[in-house]
Amino acid sequence: MAVRTRGLTRRFGSQVAVDGVDLEVPQGAVYGFLGPNGSGKTTTIRMLLGLIAAHAGEIELLGQPMPRSAGRVLPRVGALIEGPAFHPYVGGARNLRRLDLMDATADPATSGARIDAALERVGLTAAAGKRFRNYSLGMKQRLGLAAALMQPRDLLILDEPTNGLDPQGTREVRRLVRDLASDGTTVLVSSHLLSEIEQVATHVGIMVGGRLVRQGPLTEVLAEGAPKVVIGTPDLDVTLATLCRLGLEPLPGAGAEISARLGSAMVEDVAAALVHAGVRLRRLDVVRPDLEDFFVSITGEGFDVLR
Repeated sequence: MAVRTRGLTRRFGSQVAVDGVDLEVPQGAVYGFLGPNGSGKTTTIRMLLGLIAAHAGEIELLGQPMPRSAGRVLPRVGALIEGPAFHPYVGGARNLRRLDLMDATADPATSGARIDAALERVGLTAAAGKRFRNYSLGMKQRLGLAAALMQPRDLLILDEPTNGLDPQGTREVRRLVRDLASDGTTVLVSSHLLSEIEQVATHVGIMVGGRLVRQGPLTEVLAEGAPKVVIGTPDLDVTLATLCRLGLEPLPGAGAEISARLGSAMVEDVAAALVHAGVRLRRLDVVRPDLEDFFVSITGEGFDVLR
């Protein structure tokens, strides 16, 4: 495992922010770390990196215990945590140069080439000399990513990497994550953009109230969600009555379509009952839940309130 925790716990006063979390991020995975505001994601990430101490539990990064092995492990880990902080009156390239000089594992002879490559990778070559204070929020996020990518990494931990980015920038981050994963880097990414996570993640973990309530390969997690049947028909009243007789609760919708969770019902039985009732069918599909549907079913909250 690239990341493993056992019973990870952190309190702030009397509040338990992270409650007995057993995180498992396989080597080579793109792990989408999801949860509503205040669910404990960022606190968990900060404990993984030794930025704050855990009150209980165990942490392993790249097979090594943390924080005891931080000196050996952290040079192999790149991270972007919350808002990136740089010297405001210094340009992007010079900020990266300052960071590189503080890295005892970095080769000074290759510093310039690595900085140029990192800036090019995140689309900041043209703004390399621009002062950080004059960067937009999206540019600041890009520079934070560049800092995480100046050296080859076995593990990359990104907390809201698309914050402040426009759609084009978001697509570029998605492509970057895919490229890194194809090169063998394990990526743990926390994001409120569920559609983006669904496009790149191989595994997901969902935090609610400080607890990890779901975890596993994305396909297996989504398979837990109840599929729904979508019915297109002009006979809405008869369809609603038939679904109720079958014990299916219609979902909110509009127009000439009705949908309902199948639960334990078989779609063949639903179709037969509708035909027997004289419903004129234009469409009858079984739709599996997407990540947003599943997330809302677990947390009761929409993606617009996530962090």
